[in-house]
Amino acid sequence: MLLVLQVRLVMKAHSFIRENVPRVLCSVKDKSSTVPIPRISQYLYFLFAPTLIYRDNYPRNPTIRWGYVATKFAQVLGSLFYAYYIFVRLCIPQFRNSSQETFNLRGLVLCIFNSILPGVLILFLVFFAFLHCWLNAFAEMLRFADRMFYK
Repeated sequence: MLLVLQVRLVMKAHSFIRENVPRVLCSVKDKSSTVPIPRISQYLYFLFAPTLIYRDNYPRNPTIRWGYVATKFAQVLGSLFYAYYIFVRLCIPQFRNSSQETFNLRGLVLCIFNSILPGVLILFLVFFAFLHCWLNAFAEMLRFADRMFYK
């Protein structure tokens, strides 16, 4: 989890630098009296906004719909509990039974094949919980209007 957050921050820092360095260099080259440096508040908003492309201003909604935010967080919790249920009921018993027997390749292959479908279901649940519910909840709390997460 920590590695994922670090990669996200590195990608955001790269985008911030890539968007702002050409503007600063162009104003220095033209010997302009003002250098277009973004404000700290713009950078902090970018760090928390669900986007990897830096802009000085993003489209914003006028209000926060707290019911929508609560619904999305409830869907995240529901997805996590359902993934836990699938994991406990379908994956763990397969490997618990195999740990009591002597090792054989056939048993390992059967355990893996019996865990493929639950693993795919958990993958879809994680996709739904993070990319749909979590990002939409934070986008709503930040009044971030551009929600094209799937493109």
